[in-house]
Amino acid sequence: MRTVIIGGVAGGMSAATRLRRLDEQMEIVILEKGPYVSFANCGLPYYVSGEISQREDLLVQTPEKLKARFNLDVRPYSEATEIDGKEKTVTVQDANGVYELSYDKLILSPGAKPFIPPFEGIDEAKNIFTLRNVPDVDKIMTSLEKDKPKKAVVIGAGFIGLEMAENLAKVGIEITIIEMAPHVLPTVDYEMAAFITNELQANGLKVLTGKSVVAFKEEGKQLVLDSGEEIETDLVILSVGVRPENELAQTAGVELGMRGGILVDDSYETSVKDIYAVGDAIIVTNQITKEDTMIALASPANRQGRQVADVIAGMKRINKGSIGTAIVRVFNQSIASTGLTERQLNQLGYDFHVIHVDGKNHAGYYPGASTIFLKLLFNPTTGEIYGAQGVGPDGVDKRIDILATAIKGNLTVEDLPELELTYAPPFGSAKDVVNMAGYTALNIMENVAENIQLHEVDEAQKQGAYLVDVRTKDEFSRGSIPGFINLPLNELRSRMSELPKDKEIILSCHSGQRSYIAQRMLLQHGFKVKNLDGSYLLYQAVNG
Repeated sequence: MRTVIIGGVAGGMSAATRLRRLDEQMEIVILEKGPYVSFANCGLPYYVSGEISQREDLLVQTPEKLKARFNLDVRPYSEATEIDGKEKTVTVQDANGVYELSYDKLILSPGAKPFIPPFEGIDEAKNIFTLRNVPDVDKIMTSLEKDKPKKAVVIGAGFIGLEMAENLAKVGIEITIIEMAPHVLPTVDYEMAAFITNELQANGLKVLTGKSVVAFKEEGKQLVLDSGEEIETDLVILSVGVRPENELAQTAGVELGMRGGILVDDSYETSVKDIYAVGDAIIVTNQITKEDTMIALASPANRQGRQVADVIAGMKRINKGSIGTAIVRVFNQSIASTGLTERQLNQLGYDFHVIHVDGKNHAGYYPGASTIFLKLLFNPTTGEIYGAQGVGPDGVDKRIDILATAIKGNLTVEDLPELELTYAPPFGSAKDVVNMAGYTALNIMENVAENIQLHEVDEAQKQGAYLVDVRTKDEFSRGSIPGFINLPLNELRSRMSELPKDKEIILSCHSGQRSYIAQRMLLQHGFKVKNLDGSYLLYQAVNG
């Protein structure tokens, strides 16, 4: 039996090696149109700055090593140009010409390709680069060494765009980031992305959001924005999204779905018998909404590759879908997310509630503690967790991984306080920020507390709300939200008579914890009170 795999890296190589472990007799052929079948594409930006110093470290496996260990027939520089699903053959172009290769099972792992918008003048530009593979990073490194650019523009502020911006800045290049969306990292919510915008600006990068490039002039040395602004640059990194590599699938008559993604069933089989597909090019099910989506991430691709190998080997595996858990580091901050965002929930019309909490990555009294700011989205009736986002210098990955596991395991916010997480002063807190998120959500669900979001404060103030900041006088003097008066928490009991009982009172502090204590106090004395979620910490981030 022969299985042919088109495309390597995460999905294709996971399928190939798993298949060999399950079946020593199967003939396994991997076709890769480029020179490298197994490389660390997620590590490419860090090679630009020298954080990954050796190019060889990007090359995970070679054809020779794969042959020796797994008896795989790896064929680099071999481009599959056509598939005949009826005859079960693949047409292959290599250095020696064209030949046909038959298969019993075929796995498509073509990945996704960078989207190149039809900008005016882009065809004449000579300084534009995308980043998908090792040859791409080689071109960028050659340009850095030969042209010695002083200014660079990164178009697109997604994960790869920000990673490239950071690493180019680290080699001394002046960076401008241009993002069409209202904020950087469009896959997270605006107030969480604000922390990253502040970090970029603190490191000297210029960030332009809500703007688009419309044209290139002078062979790419000058960019024209939709605002009419013109920007001079020596180098351009184009990172505005990806599109599935679906041309080959189309030649086989494989059915496509949203955005041209390859449709597969719950065993990863396409509409053409014995042709399977995995990785960035396929449509998956969002495990929360049960709707079709596309998730171009390495972890799901690796999992899919292993599962499709199991299916071909005769084992029962179900494609359960994904929830899109991801993380990116930007200088001294990391931001991670899992599940649905607030914007997505609004678009879907879900009933949901939002909370923001902060905590330390480990015990606050232990040296080196830093703040983790966490956002949780959940159903206020059932407690179902819809999504989470976190930002901070350290420990964000751990907390979002916990919440991603909770979503996958169908836990609710009621389960979060019960999670038993490792604790010792260097590693965590006795009440972890994930536990605290559960407590806070439960308070909302059980009507122990009611909060209000930052974007709702202006309207509440217009309706006559009374705004009170319960931080200390010294904290308040260093910065406050416009419209709030200062009444320190430790003076609140003795000064309640200063507060109106006929108006809604909105309380704020640094992060919402002290104002929650004030809220409980005032509620039990007959006041109408809401707590400002995220409080001054969130206001400060959103307003730079």
